[in-house]
Amino acid sequence: MFQKSNKSDEAINSSINLIGSGTQIVGDITSNGDARIDGVLKGNISISGKLVVGQSGSIEGNVQCQNADISGEINGKLNVSELLSLKASAKIIGDIVTGKISIEPNATFTGTCNMGAVVKNIQNNASATAEKTSKTA
Repeated sequence: MFQKSNKSDEAINSSINLIGSGTQIVGDITSNGDARIDGVLKGNISISGKLVVGQSGSIEGNVQCQNADISGEINGKLNVSELLSLKASAKIIGDIVTGKISIEPNATFTGTCNMGAVVKNIQNNASATAEKTSKTA
């Protein structure tokens, strides 16, 4: 007769977390929703949604998320499963692993950048070349 509502599950999955300017958090953050950081995070962040780091935002730790728009600073490894967008004011120090990347002029990053599909193609081509070389020898 009555159906159980899943509103609490929907709220958890669609939550938006905000760390405002002037706020500093020391510790790791894990969330099933999205996050915006305009303050300082000293720790790792792992979210299943989109991460936005504002111009005044700073992260000192590793980042794992689905999509990211970065305007601030990150010092650590970034692992973005879909699209990473580095805005003009972005400053990244660390390695980047992403599906796709968009970089505006004046954005900077120091480290390596690996894009999923390209890395797979390089590995496949290298092993195919090695097989051809061993067959002809």
